[in-house]
Amino acid sequence: MAGWPTAFRTTCASSCCPPRRAAPGSPGLPRPAKEDIRSLRQRLAGYDYLPAPATAERGRISITPLSGVGKDNRFNQRIEQLLSSAQHRIILCTPYFNPPKSILRILQKQIRNGLQVEIIVGDKTANDFYIPPSEPFRVISALPYLYESNLRRFAKRNQSAIAQGKLQLRLWQHEHNSYHLKGVWIDQDWQLVTGNNLNPRAFRLDLENGLLLHDPAGQLAPQSAAELDNIRHHTRLLQHYRQLETLRDYPAAVKTLLGRLKRIRLDRLLNRLL
Repeated sequence: MAGWPTAFRTTCASSCCPPRRAAPGSPGLPRPAKEDIRSLRQRLAGYDYLPAPATAERGRISITPLSGVGKDNRFNQRIEQLLSSAQHRIILCTPYFNPPKSILRILQKQIRNGLQVEIIVGDKTANDFYIPPSEPFRVISALPYLYESNLRRFAKRNQSAIAQGKLQLRLWQHEHNSYHLKGVWIDQDWQLVTGNNLNPRAFRLDLENGLLLHDPAGQLAPQSAAELDNIRHHTRLLQHYRQLETLRDYPAAVKTLLGRLKRIRLDRLLNRLL
């Protein structure tokens, strides 16, 4: 990742990447039994990285590896603690705006407390699941619109903070590229490098990990600022929640599907699963 010390940058060459294999359940491979999956998850839940040495020099950058799987795991708790401990600012990048309820509550509280909160998400057209209206519709292609609906509700609820400049919502879009960036910046001294999407699936189901950097002396501040400027380069800042489309603006097939889900409240269930 640009902006991080050379030690954290990796280059993936053909020699380091094994050939892709068929996923479990594909033709020729048996599907794992539910009991085996449950047993594996239980074992993984008990694993963790070795703790960082307690003898780190004062003022130096410290790096703590974190991992977790399943509901209320240690990694989830650390993310919640990190967001709750912010004193001045929170910057959060996620490709899918579908925060778990615990994260949403913390963000709402910090906005009410007057902190500077910036959330950078992908425009729906930069979402991995987006399919242009000119192409055949698939059910999965409704997801970007569902995420945009989530963002619009959040923006409407916090419109006064947007107007005051306390809440910044940025939509990333660049040509036909997709946006899949994740990360958290807290105040001037904490940074979380992670693959965690900060959504219910990541918090309840997936095995996630990350590196938590503590930089009390601000040694990484120039690199961090440069990287954030680079991320913001292809974003547009929302001034009002009405800049986001509503159900009536969506393609007919998307409108029909999301309308049905909303009527029977299955959209809420999907949000808890995705």
